[in-house]
Amino acid sequence: MKKICIALTILVLVLLVVSFAFTLLQKSVPLTSKVALIRIEGPIIDSKNAVDEIKEYVKDASVKAIVLRIDSPGGAVAPSQEIYAEVKKAVASKKVVVSMGSVAASGGYYIACPATTIIANPGTLTGSIGVIMEIPNIEGLMSKIGIRTEVIKSGDNKDIGSMFRTMKKEERELLQGVMDNVHDQFIRAVAEGRKMKIEDVRKIADGRIFTGEQATANGLVNELGTLDDAVRAAGKLAGIKDEPEVVTKKEKLSFIDLLRNKFPREITDVFPTVKIKYLYAP
Repeated sequence: MKKICIALTILVLVLLVVSFAFTLLQKSVPLTSKVALIRIEGPIIDSKNAVDEIKEYVKDASVKAIVLRIDSPGGAVAPSQEIYAEVKKAVASKKVVVSMGSVAASGGYYIACPATTIIANPGTLTGSIGVIMEIPNIEGLMSKIGIRTEVIKSGDNKDIGSMFRTMKKEERELLQGVMDNVHDQFIRAVAEGRKMKIEDVRKIADGRIFTGEQATANGLVNELGTLDDAVRAAGKLAGIKDEPEVVTKKEKLSFIDLLRNKFPREITDVFPTVKIKYLYAP
């Protein structure tokens, strides 16, 4: 009986060692070639989830190419730029194919620019290369109900963009300078990512939107196709001969996600603040 117990213990240890070795081997020498699918949907408010997912798949030796499925009207400037930067890094080591859904406009297009290839549906709404800042003015309303604000500030422009008073001419000029600079950053990013001349991008960078067909004709998109077409294209670019295995993360909706990405626009708009946005908002 004692010998049987010893034999079983040895067998279990051997199986554990083999299993561990197999896991290490699979990580260093992948047995299958995969295409990772990352979905970026809704307004771009935070970049963490997208950036972390891109980094993870870049490190994964079994993932040969990445497909970004973008269905977003854009959003905040800095998160869009952070995702753009991460996509640009990923392209240096792996093929990245963008698949555009219903809308991939403004910031949604911004993050697509550095990709190896961009594929859109014929009716996708994209482009909208521009910047927007919306500042509500409730001075008239407050006057009617007899409420006014008293402001103590350290400099003339400290309360620039206040919704409690009408904007001064010099303040508008100052903010326009900020907007022009951020817009120019967008134009340079598109020119670099799409390998276009800055002058050619500037001609169509007035905020106009394009269908997928129009965007293709203007050099903003490589070809027309579906998500399945994008997956096949990624596999082909990565040298995968057979139908690629697609891996993706299941969406987990947490409270933090709600704070980052999932808040409806109607809720966030209740609390107006001065924001510069790469956003298509008809």
